[in-house]
Amino acid sequence: MTSAEHERMMRANQANWDARTPVHLASRFYGLHEKLDPSRWFAAFEWEDLGDLTGLDVLHLQCHLGTETIAFAERGARAVGLDISEESVRAATDIAARAGADIPYVRANVYDAVDALEGRRFDVVYTGKGALCYLPDLDRWAAVVAQLLRPGGRLYIAEFHPLFNSLGPKPAEGEGGELLLRHDYLGGRDAVHRDATYTYTDGPAVRGATESYEWMHGLGDVVNALIGAGLHIRRLRESDELPWSRWPQMTRTPSGWWRLPETEPRIPLLYGLLASR
Repeated sequence: MTSAEHERMMRANQANWDARTPVHLASRFYGLHEKLDPSRWFAAFEWEDLGDLTGLDVLHLQCHLGTETIAFAERGARAVGLDISEESVRAATDIAARAGADIPYVRANVYDAVDALEGRRFDVVYTGKGALCYLPDLDRWAAVVAQLLRPGGRLYIAEFHPLFNSLGPKPAEGEGGELLLRHDYLGGRDAVHRDATYTYTDGPAVRGATESYEWMHGLGDVVNALIGAGLHIRRLRESDELPWSRWPQMTRTPSGWWRLPETEPRIPLLYGLLASR
């Protein structure tokens, strides 16, 4: 597939996320009408791996509504968010202001992040939970991350596991609780084209741009892209918990997240990867 085709698909994704934003703002899934709790989107192991963030420059790529970005600011970081959607950046800026967090949000395609941030370098770059699937070229992404990091800086990915992505992120209408493979685990094929009126949340229907494109990336694709960009893999975790209940038989854990019951196969649903420059 040509770079021009990738650019067309990413423009479609940009329009789709602009259209999704008001839906997500209204959803119970994000709970923005309740007391804001940015840390609920983080697994405990993420904070263990990230360590003390006080006084560090932290960049959150593909931040959407910026709720997780606020969690970094709450831990003393100088946080910055970046997202492809103008509507998401506008909403994130408003949410941060209401939370009393001084966070600049930048509208840019992640591939243009170095120029959009005017060459600024960071101690930590963070991305995850439904971000990498919207990028067609992981080698190019990893090269951008390497440029964004200071020497010794760290990348942290907390992302849905490729196995989870192959099972599908949201039940289809009338679907039961069976674990069925619906998509590729490995990358390398054409993008998955979606045309959906509703998103992964409980919000109202999307108005306007309903088309989007996703790319599957195996764990090896992610690791090798980072190694190719000169980063060093420090830690890789696989977790069987999710921050919401994907299947009806999932049970609540002491952390407040969800996992499949003991009667089901124990499979990875999320992974955490720490790398350094």
